[in-house]
Amino acid sequence: MRAGVRAPMAGVSGVDGKGSLFVVSAPSGTGKTTAVDALVARVPGLERSRSYTSRPPRPSERDGADYHFVDRAAFESMRDAGEFLEWAEVFGHLYGTRALDTRRRLDASGSLVLVIDVQGAGQIRGIEPDAVGIFMLPPSPAALENRLRRRAGDRLTESEIRRRLTIARNEVRHVAEYDYVVVNDDLEDCIDRLRCIVEAERLSWRAAGPAASAIAAAFDKPYAGAGPWD
Repeated sequence: MRAGVRAPMAGVSGVDGKGSLFVVSAPSGTGKTTAVDALVARVPGLERSRSYTSRPPRPSERDGADYHFVDRAAFESMRDAGEFLEWAEVFGHLYGTRALDTRRRLDASGSLVLVIDVQGAGQIRGIEPDAVGIFMLPPSPAALENRLRRRAGDRLTESEIRRRLTIARNEVRHVAEYDYVVVNDDLEDCIDRLRCIVEAERLSWRAAGPAASAIAAAFDKPYAGAGPWD
């Protein structure tokens, strides 16, 4: 996601003491939310962004914990007021990431994970080239279909399952636009790979450069010890 050359959005960059922004996308049924929730539980200083959505909550979902649930009119009002960092319509419902929530988290030097579709990721790419893009893939089309059918139960019709598979085919065509690819063939392995990406990015020059530069600059100052530059 770093191919862009635009200036970063104020307060969203991972440099100069700001937190790092991670973007995770995957076809529906790949297990991205499950994996990311487990990841943030294991990595200190990492938080998953809660998107706003116009769809109604499922029985197991709680407002503010899974999503911020609002009606369509309220969502459209927020969108028209420019409150969203990114937004997209997915399966007939609106989803968006509130810019103010994102800025506050990153300005406090906390790292944030956005779990969003490829439409939203494209918008983030256009305004924040330092964001770290991660695309999660299922092991195969057949594995994705099996997961969708097991997870859907009676909630999705056959035509809805086929529609999700068609959309998945289009989404995976964007995989090369991301910095990292993780195959969710085993959940624990997938979580560990995601953790390795986060830890590696925290050591990158983009994230660690300001602190490293400060240390390096100290070597150019007078030093009372036994350094060879005395």
